Order: sequence, then structure tokens, then C-alpha cells
Amino acid sequence: MGKRMLCFYSLLLAAFLLLASGCTPSGTEEGDSGGNANQKNPSGDLTPLKKKTTVVIAEDGAASGAGFYIAKEKGYFADYNIEVKFAQFANSDDMLPALAAGEVDIAGGVSTASFFNAIAQGIDVKIIADKGHNVKGKSYFSFVIGKDKQGEIKEYADFKGKRIAISTKDGVDDYIFEQMIAHGGLTREEVKFVLMPDFGSMMAAVNNGTVDAALQIEPFITQGEKKGLHVRFGDTTDYAPEAQIAMVLASPQFVNEEKEVSLRFMTAYLKGVRDYNDAFMNGKNKAEIIQIMTKHTALKDEKMWENVFVTGLNPDGQMYVEDIKKQYDMYKANGAIRGTIDLDQAIDPSLAAEAVKIIGGYETNK
Repeated sequence: MGKRMLCFYSLLLAAFLLLASGCTPSGTEEGDSGGNANQKNPSGDLTPLKKKTTVVIAEDGAASGAGFYIAKEKGYFADYNIEVKFAQFANSDDMLPALAAGEVDIAGGVSTASFFNAIAQGIDVKIIADKGHNVKGKSYFSFVIGKDKQGEIKEYADFKGKRIAISTKDGVDDYIFEQMIAHGGLTREEVKFVLMPDFGSMMAAVNNGTVDAALQIEPFITQGEKKGLHVRFGDTTDYAPEAQIAMVLASPQFVNEEKEVSLRFMTAYLKGVRDYNDAFMNGKNKAEIIQIMTKHTALKDEKMWENVFVTGLNPDGQMYVEDIKKQYDMYKANGAIRGTIDLDQAIDPSLAAEAVKIIGGYETNK
């Protein structure tokens, strides 16, 4: 009887010590449902998932997807036992419903009225991190003018009466265009808006004088300069220093119901983004990162990567939230958005903030 009581109290003590130490019982490991998404290993990083998990990313080879490509090639996703697969969609009209339904976990989104309309009509997606902004003085998305226009277009006010090609109406391009003309003291009525969706066609149109200027994007800006087709005019950060051009989107299920996976995904993504910043902003391991970019994007010329102004990607994932709201307000004022959106519900920077707590702020690691 004494032995039984001793055994009982020994088991009771063991259970108490287990609870007091915060350990999980054997049979449940990090990565199981109900586990602790923030559990760390001795190095301070997150432990891998117990089971390999596939995350589907809707990405079309855009340069702004650098964080995804680098994290994949450098093994940051694999470190957490995450396998990523890239899926392509013909357009965002197909991509957003798949994202909302959880068929796709992550996607890249560009600010447009149609994007916000989809949310207003019940397509539930979360805006979770930066995926594209302009770097001060080195905008990858900026105006160009014809070489023969340099004498007459010397400042933004000189765009008065000029024909300007813009790739979208009621999109981020249109928003930047409006910021530029306001900066020049002009109104939309004082310039000629020319809708031209194809950036390649813009180069020819500026060169042959069909238009006087265009809001261009890299690598077309650098390619056009090298060919003598146009010259870069000013910099977008002169008048729109915090324009949020693209965002990382997530399905609500991925963010809310798969927290262990989504947190590890975001942490790996930010590691990739930091390598990108190290390479293009600080020159660290640049050749290696350029090889990854040529593998995953349409720009295959490694020398060109040395010259283009690259997409800005915040190493902590932070977005220009107030600018996203300003863009929404512009589309709404133009009558391009039907219904209303609670942007404070749609924009969720908490996942990136949680990842930064784990790996530390970028500047503090420099």
C-alpha cells in the first residue's frame, strides 16, 4: 500500500513540475494544432513545423516578389519545414476569390479601385506587408520624357498642356500621376491623360513624340535610357514619398487559423527581404541575390540588375498604411468604388510585427 501511495505522489509531483515548467506533454510537438506558434529553439528563432506544410503563393515573376524567391532559394522556408509553390493567374479577378477561399495562401496585390471593389463586394483578404514602394531618389516607378523635350520640360509645372501616358485609370499609377500634377500646381484639366496599359508601347510613344511623357517602370526606364529613347524626369519621391504600390495579401484562414504556419512564413519572408536589402542597398552578396532574381523574374540580364533602380521592400514588412487609405479615398472620390470598406479590418500588420519580435528589427541587426 505504501509503495502505491509513493507511486501516486511521485506521479502527482511529476505532473505538477510539468505544468509549472510550461512543457508540453510527449506526443505533442511544435507545429501540431494547438501548439505554441511562438515557441523558440535555443538560438532564439522559431522551431520548425512538425509536418511539412505547403504554402501556395500567387506570384507571376514580378521583381517585387523578391522576398519570396530569396527565402525559397536560401532555404529559409525549408528551415521551418515549409514548402512553397507558385501559382499563376491570368488576372486578379481570378486570383482574389481563390485567395479569399483559401485555395491560395499568399498573393501580391497592387492598389487599384478594382482591388478595393472586390473587398467591398465581400472578397475577404488581408493586407499584411509591404511588397513594393519607391526608394528615395531611386524610384523604380517614375516619369520619363522624350530626349527632345528636355529644353521645354524642366520642372513639374512644365507638364501643363503635355500628353502624359499612364498605364491605368483609378490605380496606383493614376494616384502617382495626380500627386505629381498637384505638386506642379496643375489640375487634371491642364494636362492630357493618355491611357496606355503597355509599358513597352510607352517607350516607343515617348520616343516618336506620340506622347510627351510617361509614368514608366523598371527595367523599361533603364532600358529606354540606354537606347536613347527617353530620359528620367525627377523622382517619384519628390511628390509621393510614401506611395504604397504593392502589398502582400493573405487569405483570412491562413492568418487566423494557421498561425503557426503563417508566422513562420512571414519570418522566412522577411529574412529574404533583408537579404535583398543587404544586396541592393548595401552591396552584400549582391551577385548571389542577382542570380536568384534572374532565375525567377523576366529580367535575365545580370548586368542590367546592376543598373536598374530596384523595388523598395521594407525589411520589417512595414507598409505606408495612411497612403493606402489616401489611395482608397481618391478612388472613392472619383466614383470608382462601389460600397465601403473598413480598411482597419482589411489591413493587418500584426503578423509582420510578430515576426520582427522574433528576428529583431533590421536596423538593430546591422
